Amino acid sequence: MEVENILEQLVKGEISVKQAGKKLKLGYVSEVSGFARFDENRQARSGVPEVILAEGKTPAQVVSISKAAGHTVVVSRCAGKHVSALKKEFPKAGVNIDARAVVITKKKGPAKAGVVGVISAGTADVPVAEEAAVVAEAMGCKVVKAYDVGVAGIHRLMGPLKKMIEEDAGALVVVAGREGTLPSVVAGLVDIPVVAVPTSTGYGYGGKGEAALKSMLQSCTFLSVVNIDNGVGAGACAGLVARRAAKK
Repeated sequence: MEVENILEQLVKGEISVKQAGKKLKLGYVSEVSGFARFDENRQARSGVPEVILAEGKTPAQVVSISKAAGHTVVVSRCAGKHVSALKKEFPKAGVNIDARAVVITKKKGPAKAGVVGVISAGTADVPVAEEAAVVAEAMGCKVVKAYDVGVAGIHRLMGPLKKMIEEDAGALVVVAGREGTLPSVVAGLVDIPVVAVPTSTGYGYGGKGEAALKSMLQSCTFLSVVNIDNGVGAGACAGLVARRAAKK
C-alpha cells in the first residue's frame, strides 16, 4: 500500500495513528505466491524502479511478480518466452529487444529530470549499454546515446561526446569490453561523473570481461565501476546522479 493511501485512510478516520504506523513500517512488502517478496515502495524510497531478473525464473513467476507492482517495473534479461508472457498480460508494456528488457508502467512515471549519456566502445557492447539506457529512462531521465566509438578509432568519440556536454548530461555510462580503455579516456576529457561498465566481450587471456574490469579498476582517471555486464546497476547509478544534478 502506498504512503498516499495510508494517509488518506488516516485523515478519513478509517485507521488509527497506531495502525497507520504499522502499515508504514510493514505494509510495503507483499508475498507473491509463496516464491517472492515484492518491495512495493522501492521506487518512492530509492528513486529506482523495481527490477525483476527474468533469468532463472519461469514466465509465470515473472508475470506474477510483475502484477504485484504498483508503479514502474523493469524486467531484465528476458528470453523470448518471458517477453511473450509479459506482452500477453501487459499489452502496453515496452519491449527493448537489444536490452532484453521489458518495461511495465502502471501509473504515471517519475517527473522527467536529468540527462544521462550512454556510450559503447563497440557494437558488441550495445546490449549492456541499452540495458543501462532502459533503466535510466524508466527513472525519468533523458538518454543520449553514442555507440561504436571505441579507441580503435578514437576520433569517432569527439562529436557524440560534445553533444552530450551540450545536452548538459549529469552522468555518463561508458561500456567497453576487451581491454576496457574507453571509460578512462572519456573520464579524462570531461568533468561529468562516469560510470564504467566492463562487458564480457573479448577472448583468450583476460577474456570474458576480466581484463576490462581490471583495467577500469586500475584507471588513473576517476571512475565508478560496476561489475561485468551490469547495465542495470550502471543505469540506476547514473540516473540517480543525473536527477540530483538536475535538481541543483
